Amino acid sequence: MSSDDGVIGTNDDAASCKRYAVEKGYWHDPFISHLVPKNSSSRKAPEISRGYYARVTGIKILVENFLRVTSGNCQIVNLGAGFDTLFWRLHEGNVSPKCFVEVDYEQVTTRKCHHIKSKSALLNALSAEDSEIMMNKSEIHSGCYHLVSSNLTNVGTLEAKLTSCGLDRSLPTLFIAECVLVYNEAEITKKVIKWIADSFPTTFFVNYEQVNMTDGFGEVMMQNLKARDCLLRGVSACINVETQLNRFLLNGWTGGDCLDMKTLYRCLPQQDLQRIERIEMLDERELLDQLLYHYCIAWAYKDTLDVGLHTIRI
Repeated sequence: MSSDDGVIGTNDDAASCKRYAVEKGYWHDPFISHLVPKNSSSRKAPEISRGYYARVTGIKILVENFLRVTSGNCQIVNLGAGFDTLFWRLHEGNVSPKCFVEVDYEQVTTRKCHHIKSKSALLNALSAEDSEIMMNKSEIHSGCYHLVSSNLTNVGTLEAKLTSCGLDRSLPTLFIAECVLVYNEAEITKKVIKWIADSFPTTFFVNYEQVNMTDGFGEVMMQNLKARDCLLRGVSACINVETQLNRFLLNGWTGGDCLDMKTLYRCLPQQDLQRIERIEMLDERELLDQLLYHYCIAWAYKDTLDVGLHTIRI
């Protein structure tokens, strides 16, 4: 069984990599430095920074398209949000949804609560809504932002936490999961995905995680994670892009797509790609291609309101 501590540790690694890439200029994020200490962002290989650039940019494109299609009359739920800064980046760009919910382990939300309370750049985005802010050690509730502690192993608990945030199930709702579902057994993830499809008539899901895991590179990746007490218990959904998408299509979702990150990388805005590729030179392009080939972004939709979710793509 994958230990909670091992999975929680992946949040710190991801946050450190993101801060380093932001400092190098791969993308704009003035908020990550308020959540991640500078001394944690030691030098990362250029392949890692380019991989995170592709991940952040791909998800950003899908999120912004969702906000555009729904005209902002929508909600976003970030499952296993960790130290992600998407809420603040959207707020900075004046494209926030009506409600934004972040969910993670209590150990993670407790630390994030501390950072939000103590950093005005983070707290001011909540108080700007002229609504009461309620906080305790591990959770925050404000007019448009909620941070709650829960894991995804019990749908009933997750449902109760989301209900406490006042989510309107009739509104289009975007769910995001980045390297989260893979740590749970496939049956547990199936229940979560099906519950979302059954409970939210108009919904969109963005999932970033491993793919093409049956070759030698994938085996090494799993062994490295296992050594850190992180078993990929849901890896059966990560065989290829078809298995990634089918987990949604077989559990109540209407349609969607999945791209491995090597393919997605080539679809990103070419002018910006040329910019970031000048930041650091690669010793070997093959290593970047291998890394990208073993991650993917999948998206799925169910559009009862017919707002045009099927038009969202990268």
